[in-house]
Amino acid sequence: MGKYFGTDGFRGEANVVLNVMHAYKVGRFLGYYYGKEHKARIVIGKDTRRSSYMFEDALSAGLTASGADVYLIHVTTTPSVSYVVRSEDFDCGIMISASHNPYYDNGIKILNGMGHKLEAKVEKMIEDYIDGPDDAIPFATKDAIGRTTDYTVGRNRYIGYLMSLATRSFKDMRVGLDCANGSAYEIAKGVFDALGAKTYVINNHPDGTNINTNCGSTHIEVLQSFVKENKLDVGFAFDGDADRCLAVDNKGNVVDGDLILYVCGCYLKEKGELNNNTVVTTVMSNLGLYKAFDKKGISYEKTAVGDKYVYENMMQNDHIIGGEQSGHIIFSKYAATGDGILTALMLMEVILTKKMPLSDLTREVVIFPQLLENVRVTDKNAAMQDPDVLAAAKQVEEELGTDGRILLRQSGTEPLVRVMVEAETDALCAKYVKQVADIVKEKWAL
Repeated sequence: MGKYFGTDGFRGEANVVLNVMHAYKVGRFLGYYYGKEHKARIVIGKDTRRSSYMFEDALSAGLTASGADVYLIHVTTTPSVSYVVRSEDFDCGIMISASHNPYYDNGIKILNGMGHKLEAKVEKMIEDYIDGPDDAIPFATKDAIGRTTDYTVGRNRYIGYLMSLATRSFKDMRVGLDCANGSAYEIAKGVFDALGAKTYVINNHPDGTNINTNCGSTHIEVLQSFVKENKLDVGFAFDGDADRCLAVDNKGNVVDGDLILYVCGCYLKEKGELNNNTVVTTVMSNLGLYKAFDKKGISYEKTAVGDKYVYENMMQNDHIIGGEQSGHIIFSKYAATGDGILTALMLMEVILTKKMPLSDLTREVVIFPQLLENVRVTDKNAAMQDPDVLAAAKQVEEELGTDGRILLRQSGTEPLVRVMVEAETDALCAKYVKQVADIVKEKWAL
């Protein structure tokens, strides 16, 4: 992680951690960097936060001042920006979003010309420019100045692409969608309606300050109640920029990213399409998932937390599916990043092809109780290296043995140390999390 860029872009409270001058200078650098040999073409999308409009203007000003042409998709999803970049010959794409964070945060996610997360070395160059002299990059003049163009057509092409991936009609399926008052609010229902589903949508009225507020994948209990009350066949909840998806089965149970990987991994194996017989996970995936994969004869790999690390592993080893417990699922045959709506479509394919409710498809997975506590700290790097903290974690690891595990890690986007324990009972999880978290708080609490 760099000074400004974490595992998922440059993120923080709008005009406090991330301000308009940062955005302007990011635009100035990208316009210069991609425009050295030709006039750069850069596409921008945004979520529904009030500050997203401000950052869109600042980025556009910086880009055009450096000579780049800017194409505005307006409110859209992160995966749609990735799709447009790689399918329509743009130099890079920018998504303005803080994903699942509260509305007052925002972020700048940069995607390279292949639709992947930007390379760390380029992020470092941007950081150096932000902290450098204001005149380090020349301004474009006369007809070299860039211009902005409305490019809503890019979002429409992405919607058409999603619909083309469905292999079956969704007729007679009662589907709930929680759009988190975010990027998916105009897209998801249109896709499911066009495919024939009887669609029930909640949290699709953004006002600039209600994104992720008691809704979406971070508040899945809202969709659980909605699915049960309306007797729906399945429900899907997205986050603010719709690169995540969690599901709720026909009985109202949560189907998280681990269970989605299991359902889709098993399905791909049955079809003979699971490359290398392997699913890529992160270190946060539940022990129960690995035990279930073992029973099915499916191999798995573990990466650091972050969909960029999952995707890197998939590309290096030609794996076809990977993801995170949080709902970032990547289907590399169809996308270069996590895509919540695509994930929902892939689950629908399994449900319809196998003619089984989602509750039956996940029945064989026994999830270990898991407890995660986030401790806000003054220095997450120092806290992670503290000998007392490490000793406490080591003691828990030894006591759990093969019947559980502890994971200590720092957030890539916030000043947090995360303490996670899996064990055979909730009581054991609570005991061991407290044992370590108390030491972190005592020495490093913010």
